[in-house]
Amino acid sequence: MNQDLQEPMAETMPNIITAMSYLLQRVSETNDHLSQKQRISGFHGITKPSISIRSYLERIFKYANCSHSCYIVAYIYLDRFIKKQPFLLINSFSVHRFIITSVLVSAKFMDDLCYNNGYYAQVGGISKEEMNMLELDFLFGIGFQLNVTVSTFNNYYSFLQREMVMLTKMNSLFVEPSLSFRSSFETKLVMNTLEEDSLITHHSKKQLAAA
Repeated sequence: MNQDLQEPMAETMPNIITAMSYLLQRVSETNDHLSQKQRISGFHGITKPSISIRSYLERIFKYANCSHSCYIVAYIYLDRFIKKQPFLLINSFSVHRFIITSVLVSAKFMDDLCYNNGYYAQVGGISKEEMNMLELDFLFGIGFQLNVTVSTFNNYYSFLQREMVMLTKMNSLFVEPSLSFRSSFETKLVMNTLEEDSLITHHSKKQLAAA
């Protein structure tokens, strides 16, 4: 990642994490109520985790010590997974495992040094064996498509910054969003091809945690 982006990103990351958690929460809650048939996978738990998505992401951010760019790339990987596996929707039973796995895969690909699977399993509240299995399932789920172009990264980062600004304009996260913001979550919420220039050209179409 461009070194010039590191310092401003460090300043905005806490708010980016908040925006990501809010978007993923809305995606999860919407998908919980979809009537279409959803395939169950290793990412789905028997019960919904008691920890909130925001607290979970903040915990990972605190203990994983991966580069800030990893969270943007993890978000990109989640999008790729959902597009390639349309029947494995992110919902309240699976979102936490998707998050920890996407960050793990991103850190391994992006950073020169990162913690091992056992450590990430502890951070994520799952066993090492489950972490190993989820990592493999995730890699196959995205077709081992790990490369992220600078253009794609900047598009996603810009999108999250805009969502962060929109959230900041609300009185609090508990205030009902505007109609334009809320409309992002009224469908299955699979991102269109946000690679390269598609965030600009397809921004009005429905996407995962984005519109």
